[in-house]
Amino acid sequence: MNKITLISIALMALASCNNGKTKYDASGTFEADEIIVSAEATGKILQLNFEEGDSLAKNATVGSIDVLGLELQKGQIEASLHAIGEKTTDAGPQVAILKAQSATQKAQIGVLEQQITDADREWIRLKNLVKADAATRKQWEDATGQVAVLNKQLAVAKEQLGVLEQQIASTRASVTLQNRGILSEKPGIQKRVEQVNDQIARGQIKNPAAGIVLSKYAMAGEFATMGKPLYKIADVSEMTLRAYITGAQLSSVKTGQNVKVFVDNGPDKLKELPGTVTWISNKAEFTPKTIQTKDERANLVYALKIKVKNDGTLKIGMYGEVQL
Repeated sequence: MNKITLISIALMALASCNNGKTKYDASGTFEADEIIVSAEATGKILQLNFEEGDSLAKNATVGSIDVLGLELQKGQIEASLHAIGEKTTDAGPQVAILKAQSATQKAQIGVLEQQITDADREWIRLKNLVKADAATRKQWEDATGQVAVLNKQLAVAKEQLGVLEQQIASTRASVTLQNRGILSEKPGIQKRVEQVNDQIARGQIKNPAAGIVLSKYAMAGEFATMGKPLYKIADVSEMTLRAYITGAQLSSVKTGQNVKVFVDNGPDKLKELPGTVTWISNKAEFTPKTIQTKDERANLVYALKIKVKNDGTLKIGMYGEVQL
């Protein structure tokens, strides 16, 4: 019905203009791209710092919503994140004890190796003395037994050193595996913190585009739910004149074409503004039968949009005429 009314007004104005001195090729009304800004968080509206008619800058913070519950939730999640770090085990103390035992064992091996060297030297000396009948065979046999005992002690000591080194590696691997299982929970909790931070940030009402506030739907103190409309804004620095042309005029119009737009400028005065055709409908519409003669009822009209730079005089719904 609104479209039919708009076409009716445009055609009546076009007919009246054609009867006067100035001829216009199309008529219509000005409109702008309107944006309805909605709440992105749920809670009490703490501030909404603007009124209808105010000019707002893009990305300006124009209000806030109470997100205390989310901040408390964030604190709880961060405490859980800290607790994960407390659950991890440090392998350092256990490894340090085992390393100390390993160092002692290595020192003992060094002592045994020196004792074996001395015992071998004594065994060779006694062997030569036995050949020279300067020592008894029993002395040489005792030296032989002593060398064998020392070698067995050295083998046991080296085996114990190997066990200690395995224990060190096993302790490190066990603690690493245990900590890995605990720390695997950390990325998920960090993502939850980031998610809550994003929700908290949405408590700040940011204006998405520069423009004039057309309507204000909420007030400070009201409770907002996610998706609730807060206000409507439109950029009126450049307006769109939506007009209609007949099928006969269609061939003389193309997108990007510069045209003349006329608007009222006081009693019996018109103001001329430059405009550019940005869109032409590819679908024809029948003109309303209530304003046409029988011969004109078959006429079709096509909608077009004309961008006009607003010098401050243009308003949404304002009437304008076009010369192609």
